[in-house]
Amino acid sequence: MLTGLTWPHVALLLAAGVLLDLLLGEARRYHPLIGFGNLAYALERKLNRGRRRVARGALAWLLAVAPLTILAACTCGVLGLAAHAIMLYFCIGLRSLRDHNLPIAQALARHDLPQARLLTARIVSRDTANADATDLAKASAESLLENGNDAVFGTLFWFAVAGGPGALLFRLANTLDAMWGYRTERFLDFGRTAARIDDALNFIPARLTALSYVALASSMAGKRRAWHCWRTQAPAWSSPNAGPVMASGAGALGVALGGPAIYDGEVEQRPPLGLGEPARAADIERAWRLVANTTWLWLACAALSAAACYLGGGAHA
Repeated sequence: MLTGLTWPHVALLLAAGVLLDLLLGEARRYHPLIGFGNLAYALERKLNRGRRRVARGALAWLLAVAPLTILAACTCGVLGLAAHAIMLYFCIGLRSLRDHNLPIAQALARHDLPQARLLTARIVSRDTANADATDLAKASAESLLENGNDAVFGTLFWFAVAGGPGALLFRLANTLDAMWGYRTERFLDFGRTAARIDDALNFIPARLTALSYVALASSMAGKRRAWHCWRTQAPAWSSPNAGPVMASGAGALGVALGGPAIYDGEVEQRPPLGLGEPARAADIERAWRLVANTTWLWLACAALSAAACYLGGGAHA
């Protein structure tokens, strides 16, 4: 641990943060990440102009992330364990994944396509106005698998490394990538730093997530399928971290994801993910259970590590 927390502290705080998230959910008003998004938008409007867009994007990233991370470190230094737990609660999004995706499955089960389209449009950037049930189930399952890493497991990993400030740094970097990391004329240069830093911070968590999805497949055949999809399909995916996560997750579920999707009115042919039948409403719930079970697996690993360190007399991570 970069913060001096002991492994028993880390294990307890990880469990506390997840429990707070499941009990309280995301803040309805004044969520810190919403305020951060407004700050990022203002910085981008101010700096994304003229020459040297790459350097301007790097400066914007530093101005957005560095002061808040330093403030978080100072706050934890003064307030101690409580501050770490509260920061983890604000950074993690496990319940949010459930609350945004399971209603889509329920709407599809009722054959309520208008409602399912409306709900899916809130969580993905692809066009959903004319999406059918398979398109919507696929979009939701993909979002669950990928954001399991971005909103949950990457946050838990960096909390284990650097406590509350580490979790905050990861989520702020991930948010900037989601806002600026596009290969468009507007963001290709300006968002390059945000995209590269997010790729670096996500590299280890994404592969641990993919490995967890493999381990939690319901059968040996499913584990072999998840591993095969990871190794053969992920390299074709444009994102170096989303590819392993979604390919292994789709393989573990035995469902076909990826393929064509509509963005800004244009059909984008994406590489296939997984093997099996096209996604259905029930696969959204199965994807949610895979993400939830991976969370319990990571918490159990943290608890076992804490016990091993304690029994071995080396409590520091």
